[in-house]
Amino acid sequence: MNYSLEFDETRYTVEEISLEGKELTYRAYENIVYVKTPVDTNYQKLSIFVPEVYYRGESINVYDLKSAPIFFPNTVGGYMPSAPEKPGKNFMGKTNAAFFALLKGYVVVSPGARGRGLTDAEGKFTGAAPACIVDLKSAVRYLRHNKNKIPGNVEKIISNGTSAGGALSSLLGVTGNHPDYELYLKKTGAADERDDIFAASCYCPITNLEHADMAYEWEFNGRNDYHRMKFEKAEGSDKPKITQIDGEMTDLQKQLSEKEKVLFPPYLNSLALKAENGRNLELDAKGNGSFKEYIKAFVIASVQKELEKGTGLPDMNWLKVKEKNVISVDFEKFVDFRTRMKETPAFDNVAMGTPENELFGTEDTRYRHFTAFSKEHSIVNGEMADSQQIKLMNPMKYIGDEKCTCAKNFRIRHGVIDRDTSLAISALLTRTLQLSGINVDYHLPWGIPHAGDYDIEELFEWMKKVCANE
Repeated sequence: MNYSLEFDETRYTVEEISLEGKELTYRAYENIVYVKTPVDTNYQKLSIFVPEVYYRGESINVYDLKSAPIFFPNTVGGYMPSAPEKPGKNFMGKTNAAFFALLKGYVVVSPGARGRGLTDAEGKFTGAAPACIVDLKSAVRYLRHNKNKIPGNVEKIISNGTSAGGALSSLLGVTGNHPDYELYLKKTGAADERDDIFAASCYCPITNLEHADMAYEWEFNGRNDYHRMKFEKAEGSDKPKITQIDGEMTDLQKQLSEKEKVLFPPYLNSLALKAENGRNLELDAKGNGSFKEYIKAFVIASVQKELEKGTGLPDMNWLKVKEKNVISVDFEKFVDFRTRMKETPAFDNVAMGTPENELFGTEDTRYRHFTAFSKEHSIVNGEMADSQQIKLMNPMKYIGDEKCTCAKNFRIRHGVIDRDTSLAISALLTRTLQLSGINVDYHLPWGIPHAGDYDIEELFEWMKKVCANE
């Protein structure tokens, strides 16, 4: 069945919601299929939400029906399929960003996207890479195709996502209009339009996957016990069930950690990155050097910001403070304080079975390796993913590519106690973007684990600022 790419302005409902002492009336255009020939209409669809006052000719702040920037939050987690989300509560039971965005005058477009694990009627896997990023691009193209009909300013699209969704937000921001994706977009019937965006908000992006294992061991090698929480949907509750998982790595995993950690310095050095002061960002064979000092500086800035807020911090053996000024951070003790979360390899498991192994599958193969290291050490004789499929999911491969139209503004947040991926990963993404001339607001928020949308007011202040600067 073919679907129309024309936006129907008459198909909507007007809804009211009250949360956190605030009332909101909005117009909802829901479950719009955004490609002509979808593979899965449960996910290849979007919803548009608009402050109802705009249809009465009123404005919010400086925005109206046509000038309002478009807030584009994806709900992807773990590279799984995601459906559009209404303004209200998210899966954690907290008020979502869409609700606050509408209050502040933004048009909200919530896109769904295919993801790992999806199958069709024939049992074929339909959500492997690059399906998720292709779908987000298709949604952007649908908006541009209908720019004269839809509410909001299609030249001010601001994406937002957390974890894998943060990675996709960064990838969407970096790869605008790149021809590498064109064949996939045409196959699913995306509109023949641009898919670049204005800005990208990226919370704890799980990205640069083919180098994430080595970065993880550079940071966590020597910590052999792991600690993590498992989140499950709790029946009869809007909040998830949380289970604590503790364990110790096997002898094989410890050996692999030793081998992985020595791979990161050569990779880091190959990027030839420089700090703001012009100093080369490097590591020696033992993993020490200016790049480690660079990461430490962000940790220091995180703590210093909290001290200046007046936050009372407990005594920590990795932190030296004098007269409310951070003097130094012992990086190894800081990592001990955070603890390890994932066994080695963290992403491309030698036994496969991780979310990322599934991401790089095919129609017929559920799991594949995506690093040479894990392919070499595979204990299940796993297949290796195609190099092009791996590239399509890594924003680092496209930064500075002249075939891309890169977003002008990025906001990257990685909680200082987040252990889902190495702090190095977000720092590399940030610095590579900056050296390409892109404006990046980067911070490691104090006390924040793997999470997103925890600083809503700061997020919208940043959005207001970058929109006003244009």
